[in-house]
Parts: sequence; C-alpha cells; structure tokens
Amino acid sequence: MKVSIIIPAHNEEKFLADCLQSFAAQTQPPEELIIVDDNSSDTTFQIATTFSQNHPWIKVVQRKSQDTHLPGKKVVDTFNFGLKYVDQDYDLIGKFDADILLPPNYFEQMRNHFRSNWLLGMCSGLLHVEKQGKWVYENIANKNHVRGPVKLYFRQVFELMNGLRPGTGWDTVDVLLCQYHDFEVQTDANLVVKHLRPTGHGYHHKNYRNKGEALYKMRYGWPLAKLALFKMAVQAKRSELYLQGILGYLNAWRQGKPRFVSPEEGQFIRRLRWSGVFGKFS
Repeated sequence: MKVSIIIPAHNEEKFLADCLQSFAAQTQPPEELIIVDDNSSDTTFQIATTFSQNHPWIKVVQRKSQDTHLPGKKVVDTFNFGLKYVDQDYDLIGKFDADILLPPNYFEQMRNHFRSNWLLGMCSGLLHVEKQGKWVYENIANKNHVRGPVKLYFRQVFELMNGLRPGTGWDTVDVLLCQYHDFEVQTDANLVVKHLRPTGHGYHHKNYRNKGEALYKMRYGWPLAKLALFKMAVQAKRSELYLQGILGYLNAWRQGKPRFVSPEEGQFIRRLRWSGVFGKFS
C-alpha cells in the first residue's frame, strides 16, 4: 500500500529534525513525505530541505500565508496546499504534525492494519506526553479517537468525505464522516507516538466560541451541543466556558454560517452521538 504523508509546518525548528529522523528510521517508510513550510520565520525550511537532500522520498514546498491565527482552518489550508504536490497513485493519505516521534514500525503496522481490514477507513497509534520522565497517554480524548497529529486515511474514505473541513472541529467531523460512509476507525495502543509539544487545551473564550461554532457546523443540534459543551467545560474545570461555547453556537446559527455536513450526514452524526450517550447508561 502506497503511503503519502503531508506535514504542515510553521516555525517548527525545535521539533522538526527529531520528527523527520523518526520518519527516516521507519522499517517501512512512506512512499512520499511532503513538508509544507507555512510562512515560517525560523529555520524550518532549511531543516526540512537538509532531510530532503538525503532522502529522495521527502519533498519540501513553501506556502505564503497571513500570520493571523485561524484555528483549524490554517492547518487544513496548508495541508490542502501540500495535497497538490502528492503523487496521485496513493492508497493511504496522512496529515501528520511536525512535533511527534513515531515508533520505528509505525507505517509497517499501519499497512498491516489496512491490508487486513478493507473496511478500515482511519487508523493511528496513540499520542503520549512526557511527565516526570515517563511517557504517558495524553488524556484529552478517548483512546479510540484518531487524533489530529496522526491522521491516516484510506483513499476511498478521504475522497468520499471530500477531504478535510477547514475550521475548528475538522479532526472530529472526519471521524464521524468515516463512520457515515460505513468504514471503521481504529487506534493501535501498542504504537506509542511521542507528542513533543503537549496539546494546549486552549480554554479561553475565543477558542470555546469556536468549539460551539464547530458543533453547529457538524449539525449536533441544540440539546446535544449543550451536553457536549457542558462535558468540555467540566473537563476544563472552567464553568464560564460553557456559556462561551453556547454563544459561539448561537452566533453561528444567527449568522447562518455554512455547515460542515449535509442534513443526512448531520442526522447520522446526531444518532451516533446520542447512541454513545445512552450507551454509557446501559
């Protein structure tokens, strides 16, 4: 199975060399790795270029963009820029981050998973962060969720869901759409991916409004969105952020912002999410 990976990178000089070394050390490296330097002001481009000179399957391109911080949208736009340079003869397409370390057998095992199950639409290892000298699971998502830094898609699924959605929530709606198209999602707990820069929870007002807007765009519906936002606020231990999420949802509804999914897809998403809620009480 031919694997193509795209890494959007902005000012990643601190982590990029180690990340790329973990790609180079793979027992079965990807057929191609495209690094998209997104308007970096540090040595990201130089580091990536050095690796590309020693590994012909690594390609480096540059993208010019605004410095404005656009959660979700900027990284997806950069990924889509890199997608134009991908060899179209791929079987698996991945969006990976520049601050991870892969175990040496990562892509060997990914190929095995996809070969052994043709209904597998998305797959990944699990992200771990260093705490007191030990690598522990980064517990900000369920262990069956394919996280944003290690997204690997079966080509048919990627095309059926029409690629990635540019905005906050892109790395949740893709998992839901994968299941909508009757494909499965899998994580391999034996593949420990080291996350060198732990995910910032981003629990401030603007980010939480973005989360509320994302739930609107995924057609969660009012009752389910309130429940999801309440859970997020409890996890953050910041009750006031529940209100910010609600405001984000209502503002998106009032402005009639475009949705991420169709009405049919939204109906499926609500049914899937509610089944998960009620399943916890059964």
